[in-house]
Amino acid sequence: MRAIIQKVQNAKVVVNEEEVSKIELGLLVFLGVKETDTKKDIDYIKRKIENLRIFEDEDGKMNLSIKDTKGSILVVSQFTLFGDVRKGNRPSFIEAAKPEKAKDYYDILVRELIDDGFEVKTGRFQTHMEVSLLNDGPVTIQLDSERLY
Repeated sequence: MRAIIQKVQNAKVVVNEEEVSKIELGLLVFLGVKETDTKKDIDYIKRKIENLRIFEDEDGKMNLSIKDTKGSILVVSQFTLFGDVRKGNRPSFIEAAKPEKAKDYYDILVRELIDDGFEVKTGRFQTHMEVSLLNDGPVTIQLDSERLY
């Protein structure tokens, strides 16, 4: 499982000219599910999202998590995080999970974040989305549950 996490001042998702989700200060999480992912991969990504210390404290140091700031989380499905372009220029998505599994894992992560007390908004799975954001910092973190980076 992969996630690209951006600390944002605000972010929104538009589908067919309709705003479907919007957050203010918080995290925008682009989430990709791999065909071989298990519940352990969900747990790892969730723990990292909840505990990443990328918000500034009173001294201006990145020392606070989304828990500390009580910010919101916007989770957007993005299978292209598993696009492999090592051969040629057209991405191969062979490692990306099939839509049924990806949706199931996406929903589990969102539900568990909500159960842990976070305000969570989502994009619309398997639709063309326009995602707008104001990255704060800029701060962008890459996560891979296989710990490849």
